[in-house]
Amino acid sequence: MRKTRLLGMFLAAALTSAAAHAQVKIGVTVSETGPAASLGIVEKNVFDLLPSSINGMPVQIIVLDDGSDSTRAVQNARKLTHEDRVDVLIGSTTTPGSLAITEVAAESETPMLSMGAGAAIVDPVDKVRRWVFKPVHNDSMMVEAIVEHMAKAGAKSVGFLGFADATGEGYLKVLRPLAEKANIKIVGVERFERSDNSVTAQALKLMAAKPDAILIAAFGTPAALPQVTLAERGYKGRIYQTHGVANNDFLRVAGKSAEGTYLPVGPLLISDQLPASHPARAKSVDIVSRYEKKFGIGTRNTFISNAYDAYLLAAHAIPVAAAKAKPGTKEFRAALRDALEQTKEFEGTQGVYNMTPTDHVGLDRRSRTIVRVEGGTWKLMDKQ
Repeated sequence: MRKTRLLGMFLAAALTSAAAHAQVKIGVTVSETGPAASLGIVEKNVFDLLPSSINGMPVQIIVLDDGSDSTRAVQNARKLTHEDRVDVLIGSTTTPGSLAITEVAAESETPMLSMGAGAAIVDPVDKVRRWVFKPVHNDSMMVEAIVEHMAKAGAKSVGFLGFADATGEGYLKVLRPLAEKANIKIVGVERFERSDNSVTAQALKLMAAKPDAILIAAFGTPAALPQVTLAERGYKGRIYQTHGVANNDFLRVAGKSAEGTYLPVGPLLISDQLPASHPARAKSVDIVSRYEKKFGIGTRNTFISNAYDAYLLAAHAIPVAAAKAKPGTKEFRAALRDALEQTKEFEGTQGVYNMTPTDHVGLDRRSRTIVRVEGGTWKLMDKQ
């Protein structure tokens, strides 16, 4: 019996030792170019700041550009999972790109952490989405914050101007019931393509309906086009954007037309305005400091969180999985998926994560706040 016990202890130690020295591979597909480049470049930059080991295990991070194209995102995901045999997949930058690669994650049984916002990426958790996690606020969480702010400001009507794709439709889908519950009437719905050079017709139609507020459901620099158009046409109501514009490129392109615009954001963007007790402040201040040291003062934006929290969650789960199986194996990927799903009270830069078998986002109200563009920067509106 003593020999059996000693043999078991030896095998367990050997497994732990082998896992500790095995290389972990993280595969990333990011929109470094194309319409979502203002988001993707930031996310790629974050991966340049990450350490080369996790808990003593060497880590290889493979980053590919999908050009903001869903087809290329799928091609990248297949290469990363089938050729490079990564242990975890991170990507893509956008909702359409992320939705496209969920099937690849499921068929290869590789845990995936999306940087897109759409709730449909992880909801409902079915046989495909059981492999997919998202350290990014659901669009429903952020629209809820917007509608609450509209209601408090006395808005009775709203117009919608969003992307003519999964991103825009996702926001519209969650806006309808939330607005109805808040007794805010949707008086107009207009859409535009990411590549459009004009949205004058859509803006004029919405303005003719005289809404108290307009929600622009887009992201990055393309979201500046309707912002500028509404300002030029003299719209006097409140303009709301989504957290998809929380970067300096949007402020640069939108210019003075962005002044007074409201949007929901995660804690990182305004981390220096948060109280010291906020659970996301410490890690947010740290990564912002490191990011701005390398890429320049004032380069912070909310998309740092999308990439960094994906990494932090993976880094938190990897040692747990390594105690059960060796990196590079099917068993390790399965253990890593399970460890991600069992994440509890983990503090990231977006907020505190509590994953469950039916919730693969795990964020709560602590993960969002409303800011207003003032003087070309972000001003916290609701103290936490």
